[in-house]
Amino acid sequence: MLSSDLNEYLIAIRRHLHQYPELSTQEFETTKFIKEKLDEIGLKISNTSMKTGVFAELQGESSGPTIALRADIDALPIEEQTGLPFASKIKGVMHACGHDFHTAALIGAAALLKKDLKKWKGKIRFLFQPAEEIGGGAEQAIRDGQLEGVEAIIGLHNKPDLPVGTIGVKDGALMASVDRFHITVTGKGSHAAIPQNGKDSILAASQVVWALQSVVSRNISPLESAVVSVTKITGGSTWNVIPGEVTLEGTIRTFNDQIRGEIKERVKAIVENTVRAHSGEAIVNWFPGPPPLINDTETIDLVNEAAKKQGLKTIEAQPTMGGEDFAFYLQEIPGAFVFFGTNGNEEWHHPSFTIDESAIIKASYFLYESALTLLNVKRDNSHDKKKINQVNVVK
Repeated sequence: MLSSDLNEYLIAIRRHLHQYPELSTQEFETTKFIKEKLDEIGLKISNTSMKTGVFAELQGESSGPTIALRADIDALPIEEQTGLPFASKIKGVMHACGHDFHTAALIGAAALLKKDLKKWKGKIRFLFQPAEEIGGGAEQAIRDGQLEGVEAIIGLHNKPDLPVGTIGVKDGALMASVDRFHITVTGKGSHAAIPQNGKDSILAASQVVWALQSVVSRNISPLESAVVSVTKITGGSTWNVIPGEVTLEGTIRTFNDQIRGEIKERVKAIVENTVRAHSGEAIVNWFPGPPPLINDTETIDLVNEAAKKQGLKTIEAQPTMGGEDFAFYLQEIPGAFVFFGTNGNEEWHHPSFTIDESAIIKASYFLYESALTLLNVKRDNSHDKKKINQVNVVK
């Protein structure tokens, strides 16, 4: 397949996926479509106990290391407002985070690697992972055994504010941990005109919101990064009744697991003591998400090298408080996650989010080159499972 033909092929794949997005854990037609494309290329589809998602392998000319490439495949509950001729046909669902781009790019990389089987040794595993948006797909894939035998992994995410041809790479922390909290504040309801007969849950909840602003400003070093945001308040049903219960929801984000734990303890203490001061009771429930995404130093260096081989401009990526469940893979094996420029008009999760489709084939070649680069390294796991030593390989 000529490069121009591959480009058109991948754009068509991306547009099909864009028109038929599916939410996390519901990616049944997407799974079927990806399998069809991988069958066309000639990849071996791996067994899985997961209901959605596709896992496949390619074996090189001879035995060697096993590495993995990953793309996420799910969409978001957003009504599309792009006006594109291939806009979503599924009401209230949209690929507003570019996972259609990631999937098309990985299919392209698979096609390139299949074409050049005689140029490399080892095995490449392709993870078309579901349910990234709800933070559970990567953990499912790990439990399903999709990382067994894998020595390193690479992933990418489109970045609308970077031009096409530019890639953002960063050693260490790139994306934050994600934890959701749900707080129930219980008081005693009363008539609004007779507040002394009740225990005002709205007043107590309001004080909690105010007090939580001190968690970062007065408990976390200014040299560290953390966010505590209350994003939802629910309570009351009418204007003249003080409700007996109010609920609060929100999130904490940080790049440091120790700080992550400290913030949780501080939030719980502040909530319980603040509400107690108003004669009420509080329950704090946590819903942990992905940990901080920490790139492996040596793998990032190798990926940086691969990007330059493909003529991409590399810059140091700016860390983001957004989360990514690719972080779960990086807790298991060395790897690198990078930002790939797509020159978009809006940021992730916006109803008018778009990408420059000329970035798709560039991303495919980047993944292709990165895979070859990682296959040509020798890993020494005797002291540190993330230690990578590059060796000279005749290509």
